[in-house]
Amino acid sequence: MLRKLSHLCFIIPALSILTLACGTSWAAESSREASTTVVIDAGHGGSDRGGIPGQRIPEKEMTLDVAQRLKGLLAASGYRVVMTRDSDVFVPLATRVAIANSYRNAIFVCIHFNSARRMGANGIETYFYSRDSLPLASAVHYYVAGGAPTPNRGVRRRGFYVLRKTNVPAVLVECGFLTNPNEGQYAQTASYRQKLAEEIAAGVRGRFSVTSTLTSTRGATGESIPLQSYTDQTNVSSSGRSRSKHSNKRSSRNKSSKKKKRSSESPGSEASATPKEPEG
Repeated sequence: MLRKLSHLCFIIPALSILTLACGTSWAAESSREASTTVVIDAGHGGSDRGGIPGQRIPEKEMTLDVAQRLKGLLAASGYRVVMTRDSDVFVPLATRVAIANSYRNAIFVCIHFNSARRMGANGIETYFYSRDSLPLASAVHYYVAGGAPTPNRGVRRRGFYVLRKTNVPAVLVECGFLTNPNEGQYAQTASYRQKLAEEIAAGVRGRFSVTSTLTSTRGATGESIPLQSYTDQTNVSSSGRSRSKHSNKRSSRNKSSKKKKRSSESPGSEASATPKEPEG
């Protein structure tokens, strides 16, 4: 009997330590998430409809709806959420960046939908610029591309204004092509927009679970997310409505082209933030 009691004396403290450790780990994780500010940027808005000329589905409405759904999901998970716009208004890109940079412990999630003159263009793609943003881009893309019934166009590094100017981890996710008949139909359903928001939220929550060949650490989600390979497009100029500085310089010989140059290079132009699919 005394021997059994002595065993219990060792077991009970051990269980107490284990319980305390688990509680401390959960509390630390909860504290880390609660201290994180997620700045959600719904692309376009107000006078900037988004997309290409003649596009039937207004991109600005789709991005705002997904952003608002994402806001609710992340707030329910304990995050502090800040919206660059919460209604149909135009917000200059410099202002969006300034909002993100005003928070020390923040991440920036920019939501867009793609468009192209070629109706067959389709799929999900995610952009980042700074190396510190790759884990966030990997997690968001892992979930969004994995949960969408459309092709995976991959992760891409590119110097769009809202990615290049932010001082915090930042991603721009293209949630499909509104000019594609199938993807445009998906985007117009509330259930699909909710699904997109849920997958982006899963990416935000899972960003600490991204692993590489150098580590096998798992985050709070318990799921290991692979660090995504990416295509570096930092030297590729945008097409469609997005004009590169080089092309603008070449076309600046007449007054009309100079006006286009000022418009396309201005920080207030949404075109400088949104990649568009080349024709063909």
